[in-house]
Amino acid sequence: MSLINLAFKKTKNEKRPALLTYIVAGDNTKKESLEILKSIADYADICEIGFPHNTPIADGGQIQSSAYRALKNGIKIKDVFSIVKDFKKSKQAKPVILMGYYNVVFQYGDDNFISICRKVGVDGLIVVDLPYPENKIFAQKCKKMNINFIQLVSPTTSQKRMKNIIKDSHDMIYYISMLSTTGGKLKVSPKKILKRYNKIKNLNKNKNIVIGFGITEKTIASLKKSDGLVVGSALCKEISKSIQKRQNPVTNVTNIVKRLRKKII
Repeated sequence: MSLINLAFKKTKNEKRPALLTYIVAGDNTKKESLEILKSIADYADICEIGFPHNTPIADGGQIQSSAYRALKNGIKIKDVFSIVKDFKKSKQAKPVILMGYYNVVFQYGDDNFISICRKVGVDGLIVVDLPYPENKIFAQKCKKMNINFIQLVSPTTSQKRMKNIIKDSHDMIYYISMLSTTGGKLKVSPKKILKRYNKIKNLNKNKNIVIGFGITEKTIASLKKSDGLVVGSALCKEISKSIQKRQNPVTNVTNIVKRLRKKII
């Protein structure tokens, strides 16, 4: 059983959703982002790591700022792999999902990229701009290397397409809660999000489906009747604030994750 599946099995036994956190690798520095990752991993069930990109089409201002800081400081994809490798030395059982865009993968070559992911300990991949069914061959390659390829679904995904995506998905599906970039305020009520979520869940109750986009300390408790919830922009925002105020981002971001965890228990 994959580490991702084991994480969901644990949270379901505890009758709560999984908490998934997202930060950009190398924000503000390689060392600092590794320290943040190690610290929040004590409270998160699954850690998502974004590889910095200069045109992040799905990401809002907070994540764009994080990516800009990382790129400005010279972070490259080899550094992202290094962060994952170092993280796994002390957090071997904590699932790690890399999230980013296909042109970075393409530059390495699919097989080479997946092989390196496997070597450093990546458990899952989200490639935002590689949609179904164009991702089928890539997803199959990931599966052969025991890496979860995580499919994305949204409020506009048709029922027919949804069934096909769920059928071909691995251990986790990411439901984008609204038509927006990351970090936007919820444009629909949590009640409506959960209604749509449950329709997706009913297509295959054995699949682990998480909700992302618009999840904050204010909204997370109202969406806890789900398999998992992803919080990213709120953490990136806190890193920005900590840098501006010359405070310790490790402590400040960890405190947010602690509070998030308490709200879903």
